[in-house]
Amino acid sequence: MDPSKLPLFAWFAQIARHGSFTKAAAEMGVSRAALSQNLKTLEDQLNVKLIYRTTREMSLTEEGQRLFDQLQPALGAIEQAVRGVGEANSAPAGLLRVNTSRIAARSLIEPHLAELFARYPELKLELVMDDGFSNIIADGCDAGIRMGESLAAHVVAVPISPMLEMAVVASPEYFRTRGVPETPADLTKHDCVAYRHSSSGAVFRWEFTSPEADGHAFVVEPQGTLITNDDDSMIRAALQGAGLVQHVDIAVRQQLDDGSLVRVLRDWCKPFAGFYLYVPSRDRMPPKVRAFTDFLIEKRDVIATTKRTGKRPSVRLKRQKR
Repeated sequence: MDPSKLPLFAWFAQIARHGSFTKAAAEMGVSRAALSQNLKTLEDQLNVKLIYRTTREMSLTEEGQRLFDQLQPALGAIEQAVRGVGEANSAPAGLLRVNTSRIAARSLIEPHLAELFARYPELKLELVMDDGFSNIIADGCDAGIRMGESLAAHVVAVPISPMLEMAVVASPEYFRTRGVPETPADLTKHDCVAYRHSSSGAVFRWEFTSPEADGHAFVVEPQGTLITNDDDSMIRAALQGAGLVQHVDIAVRQQLDDGSLVRVLRDWCKPFAGFYLYVPSRDRMPPKVRAFTDFLIEKRDVIATTKRTGKRPSVRLKRQKR
């Protein structure tokens, strides 16, 4: 195609889109006469009438409507490409609203806030804490963070954490006095701190997979003296020796590293897909969203290489009596 025709097509599309020479000329900042002359040039080159016009009104001919219908997606793609180039060269700035679960915020975002703001000084971040699934468009957010298993297949999402595991933990003192469970069946003899989901009201069931090669998955209903809908409260209870807790391993990594909590039944906990950041669309992703996504992917790789299972406590734990 002759590239010199592109401006003629773009001007014609503006006339057709507005249905008015006057409105199209005003938006484009040109005179009505110039717009009319541009149209005549295009019609002469194509040897076809594109618009019927009188002193009071105008309408597209059949050929004009066909051309307009075919031009719209092409011109839209050009506009998007031009915008994309401009956005790629602009620094991330403005308010970024992220709907996230509390665990993801504490484990993946909050430890790196100082570095994030130092790298992008024009960026402002609002964390909307919500453990239920969020329709980020309806909620007015730019992005959301949830476990991969909770996202529909069509959602545009990227992993921002390594593979995770559920970790069964308790304090060394608890294990000294109550013994160490060797299989999930032993949990019936222990106090298990239960977590109730705020969104659904259901008590979280502890999930396990038998360690055999053809291991099967099963769940255990936690039984104990405490139920809470706050995972921080659950961890504090475990630190005080109130019972066993099952939680995502990265949420208790610090306590495992310093020995204040000890992990058991690891062979029964299978890795699963971790947290994902999801967005409304890959198209026209604002620089602030792209920068935030790349930043979390960078931190994901750091977590993956430094992820630790926790230090072995200095106390000698007694085994569960069978």
